[in-house]
Amino acid sequence: MIRVPVLSPDGKPLMPAKASRVRRWLKAGKAKVIHNDLGIFQVQLVNPPSGEETQDIVAGIDPGKLFTGIAIQSAKATLFLAHLNLPFKNVTKRMKGRAMMRRGRRGRRINRKIPYNQRNHRQCRFDNRKGHKIPPSIRANKQLALRVIQELRQIYPFTDVVVEVIKARGDKGFSPAMVGQYWQIEQLEQAGYTVHTQQGWHTSTLRQYLGLPKSKNKASESPAAHAVDGICLAASRFMRYRQIKGRSGTFLGAIEVTLCQFAVIRRPPTCRRQLHLMIPSKGGKRRGYGGTVTRHGLRKGDYVKVETRHGASVQAGIRWYGYVSGDTKTQVSVSNANWKRLGQFTASKVQLLQRNTGLVSTVGLSNLTALNGSV
Repeated sequence: MIRVPVLSPDGKPLMPAKASRVRRWLKAGKAKVIHNDLGIFQVQLVNPPSGEETQDIVAGIDPGKLFTGIAIQSAKATLFLAHLNLPFKNVTKRMKGRAMMRRGRRGRRINRKIPYNQRNHRQCRFDNRKGHKIPPSIRANKQLALRVIQELRQIYPFTDVVVEVIKARGDKGFSPAMVGQYWQIEQLEQAGYTVHTQQGWHTSTLRQYLGLPKSKNKASESPAAHAVDGICLAASRFMRYRQIKGRSGTFLGAIEVTLCQFAVIRRPPTCRRQLHLMIPSKGGKRRGYGGTVTRHGLRKGDYVKVETRHGASVQAGIRWYGYVSGDTKTQVSVSNANWKRLGQFTASKVQLLQRNTGLVSTVGLSNLTALNGSV
């Protein structure tokens, strides 16, 4: 049975309730549906509850280079799963482009016809070669996971977070997933969470014990790709491994893996405003490029609804939901969560539902259940 997040009238997260109970509340007018930045279905009580006691809830984070899995788990139910598409490649590409454009600008302003000591070279202003600096691509990865955890904390009453840590072995170098992992733990602790760490081999052992499936395709946007490891990380707070003398060990404790809401989350791939294009046009002039503001009062990344009227058009009478991805003089481009354009629509037919939150999510139901049921 799916559990739905419940908030008190003053916005405090309460223990999630079963979907059947939430339907009765909505029908009787005891609760109302409210929205959040992750697109998760949740309700808020109209009247104060009889009690605000909560059970133990733990969040599990399985960090990676390109993808991250997050799970919210209690002893009796799986509450939420998420698959994060990290901006590592996009940030790396943009940083390289920025450096190339900066070198081009510096080269164009230098007059090479005069002696070297008279050229307009920029002098060193300060020492920016400082140690313990996190690369922008790694920082963007960690900040996206931190943002999602902060949004989930406003919905689910948890304070403990289990993070998987990676250790390099041999002379194979290091993985980008290792860089910044302790910085992320420090940021979680500063935010008030109780952080626990766990190594990957322990997560794998617990996943096999629970009988949970694991997808070999890491790019698959399914719960079995990375979110399943988030369940195992959170389950480590409810289950303990005990070594039996003369025999193999076993786990003490139990959890239930149940059906829950599953979200695929990414950042909107909007292009920030640039002074000019990288390649000059005819005449040596360069037009401006990028930006998030459109000419119709909307911003790129806004969640909108388009309802076409009945008529002779093929798209007439169809209702579209998507994100603003561009505009022309009279039309607005609307794309889905994968940033594939659904179409270009007249600006007057586009209705704003939610402003750009910096997150794009697709929420459905998880098809991940333990093969042995409750363990």
